[in-house]
Amino acid sequence: MAQTANRKTADGTRKLYAWHAPEVECINKGKARCHYEFGVKVGIASTLKHSLIVGARAFHGNPYDGHTLQAQLEQATILMQDTGIKPSTAFADLGYRGVEADIADVRLVHRGKIKRLTHEERKLLKRRQAIEPVIGHLKQDHRMDRCHLKGEQGDRLHAVLCAAGYNIRWLLRMITKKGVPFLRRAFLRLIAAVRLIGRWLAQRRPTETSGANPAQLRLRAA
Repeated sequence: MAQTANRKTADGTRKLYAWHAPEVECINKGKARCHYEFGVKVGIASTLKHSLIVGARAFHGNPYDGHTLQAQLEQATILMQDTGIKPSTAFADLGYRGVEADIADVRLVHRGKIKRLTHEERKLLKRRQAIEPVIGHLKQDHRMDRCHLKGEQGDRLHAVLCAAGYNIRWLLRMITKKGVPFLRRAFLRLIAAVRLIGRWLAQRRPTETSGANPAQLRLRAA
């Protein structure tokens, strides 16, 4: 059940935080400098060693963090299917504990299992904190702090596009660091990533727009 189920007015209706964006929720941050924010929760999945984003998905209704892990891993699996790699281990914070039954094929590692982890797994668990600067760069450098697209579909597109911009900048840094021999492989991987993102967005597209022509879609978006 979503955390916002109890956020209702006296007559039992759901609270409305923005007239122009009814999907916006009030998200509790639990920080002294920022008690809460108005927006939509976005989940980010990145690789463990190089912090390359392999999944970015918007979750409406302000669900509990652990209830978003299965959908996040599903998106990451779809985006990496052409590489032949599937997520096998997920390193997360304590907000994702207790959902092992939902992700039977993926091993969940968090700080609550510290006594049952090996020495190598404890070292890898410290790398989980690397997702925090990735989120910061997405907000400050790639415009994830504010979405200018309309509706829930616009929020999902915005999250994926911000992650794609981050990955493109990551590839440019790697090209500069590795030199010209790395250029061809990076360019091919970039093309494959763009195709996968387009394929995933086509699967997520609402069925009601399947029979509309581009002119109607532009008018509807306007």
